[in-house]
Amino acid sequence: MSHSIRISAVAISLAMLLSTSVLALDASSLSPSVADAMAQGASPQAIADYRRKLAEYQEARAAFDQEAGAYWNAIAEKRKIRFAKRREGQAVTLNDYVLEQAPLYDGPKRPIDPEPEPDGGPRVRRDLPVVADFIGAARSEFQFVPQRASNEMEFKRAYARAALQAGLTREMAVRVYSFETGGNGGYDMQSGLNPSKPGSRAISTAIGYNQLLTANTITIIAEKGPQLLKVLNDKAAMLQGSQRKAMDHKIAVFKRMHAAVKNSPQSWSAFEKLGTTPHGWAMHALVLDMDVGPQLQVHKLLTSVQFARARGFDRPLSAAELEMMNLTGDGNGFDMVTMPQAMREQVPTANFFQRGGYERNPVAIRHNTVAKLLAITNNRMDVNSNLPGAKELAAAFGSATASNEAR
Repeated sequence: MSHSIRISAVAISLAMLLSTSVLALDASSLSPSVADAMAQGASPQAIADYRRKLAEYQEARAAFDQEAGAYWNAIAEKRKIRFAKRREGQAVTLNDYVLEQAPLYDGPKRPIDPEPEPDGGPRVRRDLPVVADFIGAARSEFQFVPQRASNEMEFKRAYARAALQAGLTREMAVRVYSFETGGNGGYDMQSGLNPSKPGSRAISTAIGYNQLLTANTITIIAEKGPQLLKVLNDKAAMLQGSQRKAMDHKIAVFKRMHAAVKNSPQSWSAFEKLGTTPHGWAMHALVLDMDVGPQLQVHKLLTSVQFARARGFDRPLSAAELEMMNLTGDGNGFDMVTMPQAMREQVPTANFFQRGGYERNPVAIRHNTVAKLLAITNNRMDVNSNLPGAKELAAAFGSATASNEAR
């Protein structure tokens, strides 16, 4: 072997040894999080790039949040003024609304962190509870399984009977259903989930024809518990044998649920908090029950009608007006319902939402005045009322009406 070749071989060996030592030294000098990330496949460059983008995002988001915070504080203050004026019987004017449109974030998106979770496990997306979770909670928390409809039409007939008995019209119910479900939704339809779109995810806990959230269900149990119990007891009186036994168990479970709700603070925020627990999930499973579910869906609309009547609103609500109350809450919706048309053309929809609800609602953002929101609501109701699900519900109302007239 020549002298030059021996030198080259030694040089290569030395270089390999040095590079190994340097790598070992570099790895030992890295922070634990970076070292862990490298072990998981994230390079220091990827981590540095992430942290740079994160800083840019946080800076942009902080600036936006400062602007948005001031805006939504003004929205809340104006709302308090309007509600106080109404309590005192004073007229609400255009000056009692925020007339600028809500700021919308258009900065960089939050980057995805390449580093693993602190416990070393992979990052897991935390999904909202779905129908299976609500049923599972009912079974474990209250030893109860909701009685499911044998088919969609059976539930629609039960809903139509309950709605007519409560004084709701077919037009109200069908058009609100058409808007909330897109004209084809089932009684167990959850917001965001679409059987025709594999991989779709729930975007809220809203379920059914009028899209009740967990807090809606809990509120109705709290406020309308005695009326719902009367409906169940009246049904029980007509049953015998195993059916009567099953109904008696359902009544006992409902009483326990009602007692649990009444023992908690009686506020929307408290009901929202309860709705995030297994107990609250179990209560929400009632929307799936053939005896209770239709009643819950009806009361979601009926309470809005009663709210308007109690405040001297004599004419029937249009379906779109009822939907405004269903969508934004009775107080905010009634504010829109009683607003003169000239003001509807000018007042931004943001005045009737909480910040989080508004920023997640593309319809309210795109159609950003009261007049525009009512117009698009009516338009969607017109279109969706011609879809199969809406036509089935209309037919169920027709059958229920004919049955009532035959008695």
